[in-house]
Order: sequence, then C-alpha cells, then structure tokens
Amino acid sequence: MRNLSRLVAVMALAATGLAAAVAPALASAHRHHVPRPGAARRVVFVQTDNTAGNQVIAYHRRADGTLRLAGTYPTGGLGGQLDGSVVDHLASQGSLSYDPAHGLLLAVNAGSDTVSVFSVRGDRLGLRQVIRSGGSFPVSIAVRGDLVYVLNALSGGSVQGYRILFHQLVPLAGSNRSLGLDPSAAPQFTNTPGQLAFSPDGSQLIVTTKANGNDIDVFGVRADGRLTAAPVVNSEPGTVPFAISFDRAGHLVIAEAGTNALASFALSGNGSVALLSQVGTGDAATCWVAPARGLFFASNAGSAAISGYSSGPGGQLTLLGQTGTDPGTVDASATPGGRYLYVQTGGNGIVDEFAVGAAGTLTEIGSVPVPGSVGGEGIVAA
Repeated sequence: MRNLSRLVAVMALAATGLAAAVAPALASAHRHHVPRPGAARRVVFVQTDNTAGNQVIAYHRRADGTLRLAGTYPTGGLGGQLDGSVVDHLASQGSLSYDPAHGLLLAVNAGSDTVSVFSVRGDRLGLRQVIRSGGSFPVSIAVRGDLVYVLNALSGGSVQGYRILFHQLVPLAGSNRSLGLDPSAAPQFTNTPGQLAFSPDGSQLIVTTKANGNDIDVFGVRADGRLTAAPVVNSEPGTVPFAISFDRAGHLVIAEAGTNALASFALSGNGSVALLSQVGTGDAATCWVAPARGLFFASNAGSAAISGYSSGPGGQLTLLGQTGTDPGTVDASATPGGRYLYVQTGGNGIVDEFAVGAAGTLTEIGSVPVPGSVGGEGIVAA
C-alpha cells in the first residue's frame, strides 16, 4: 500500500510538471480545436522545413493513390539549412515521424532546436506541444512504444530521449548522449549525422555519422529507456553511411552516399555489424532509402532518380533499375501496404507519386507541389 501511495504521488508530480512545461502550447492548441489523437487514414504528411516558419502539409490520398491538398499546419518553429546543402537542407532521414499507437505526428524544427507534437485524426492535425530537442539542430526522430529519441546534428551531435505521457513528450532524465563528432568539419551537410533508428526488437539504437567518422554507431537500449554510456562504433571508411532501414529478416540496410550504393549488414546483439551485400545504384548522391513490399527504393539527389532493389536470403541485394523523378530526389515514404510510393524532391518542392508493382516497377501517377518547401525534407505516408 505504501508503494502504491508513492507511485500515485510520483504520477501526480509528473503530471503537474508536464502541465506547467507545456501549458502555452496546449492553450494555443485548444483555441484551434485540436482533434483527439486517432488514426491517420489515407494521408501523406510533408514537412516544408521552411526557415521563415516550418509547416506540415497534409494531403488526402485518393483511392487511385493520387494526392489532394487537405490542410496546412504551422509547427510553431523554424526550419533550418545546413551549410553546403542545396536540395536537402537537413541532410537527414526521419525528420517527420508518425506514431500510430498514440496517434501522434512528430516534426523537427531544426532552426529553433525544438520538436513539435501533433495529434492526428484522419488528415487533420492539431498542435499539442513544442518542446526543446535537447541539443542543436534536430534532424531525425525515432519512436518505439512510448520511447522517443531525437537526433541533434550540430555541436558534435547528440541524442535525447523522451517518454510519451498523456500524448506529450516528457524528457527522459539522464538520456542525453553526445556523439563526439568534430563540430568544425565542413561542409556541414556531409559532416553531420544522417539518421537514428531503433532495431526491429527495440534493444538497440543506430546512428549514422556520414563523413564525420564514416561510422555506424550502435547504442544498447536499457530497460528504463536510457542508452549505454557510449555506442559501439563500426567504422565504414569512405562509405558516408546516411539513411537507415531494415529488411524483413532484420538485417540492417544503409544508403551510402560515399559509394552511391545500398548496403546490408548483419547486426549482432553486441552492437557490431558485418557487411552482407553492397550494390551500387548507378546514380549520384545516394542518401535515402524507403522500404515497400519487401523491396527498397534509394533516392539519388544528384541524378533525379529512384533506384529499386530486391532483398533476398542472407540480406543479398539486387538492383532492379532506376526511375526518374523531379529534380533533387530526397526523402520518400510508402503506404503501409507498399502499394504507393511518395518521393519528396527538393529542387522545386514537389512530391512525385508512384504505384509500386510486385516486381518493383514504379509507375508515375502524378505529382503535387508543396508550398514553401524547396530544399525541405520529411515525409510520411499513412
């Protein structure tokens, strides 16, 4: 009984502190009739990353896969631009993340060092919270259950953990970890970390460092949500590891900008990785990768093209071919069933729409402009 009383007291204190921390954001959100968190249905969300004011643009997905503008939602923060970037201002993957379990959409505000939390109902969003990212220039978000980690790209790089409580983010004390990268390495867009992602079983958190080390860093995730004190550093010289995905067998899949290739790795429980397959895209500036129907599609910003891959036994990759896009091919996302693929292109701020064939063929079905999103990154299909 005494333990129960202590638990109730702790919960009450946590709720009180949370309310004080997010009261301004909640007040603003309530004035705008925030929908209660629910499911995102037949919708694609795109982040503009506009430095004058970041926004999330919602598109309704019609039955044929084409998109229709449904709404524009300010994040309450600013977009950012890394030095040297042209079509990919954040030079990252995962800057916009949908959490279906809690009905939340999470967006980074790189220019404000904050993260915005939206409730989702259908194709409608409601801003619930804007919270500090725990570092400088947030670029990627990973969600696992009620655990969230944010990757900060500047000042040597860092990761910060949060818990989801009452549909808000609550900072996890003692969870911040420095990546120890060289903060002066230039240009910024190739020398900042590219993404963080949980392993399929949630026991590890993977971070790519791009050219600032050419490493795949693997932290262990403890039962309390905090990370091991330091990661296992897997050096991959010259590869510029960027975006992260996993195949159906749990093999790690990395888009490598240095080799313009997609590579698969066996990820061990001790945090080490072993190369299984590496296959070039045949294109330039290969940085992003999106899974769909057991296939992978790598975005090539320097060639305005998507390269398709199949993944076979033992993580072996096979190049299926290339499909052209609008200029500045960056982030991409497939619908949950993998029937449609949406590709964000930063040259002119356009999303290209594709139907995905069973053999990995892409058929263009249309495109939509994204207002104010030249150089923007962050896309989620739900």
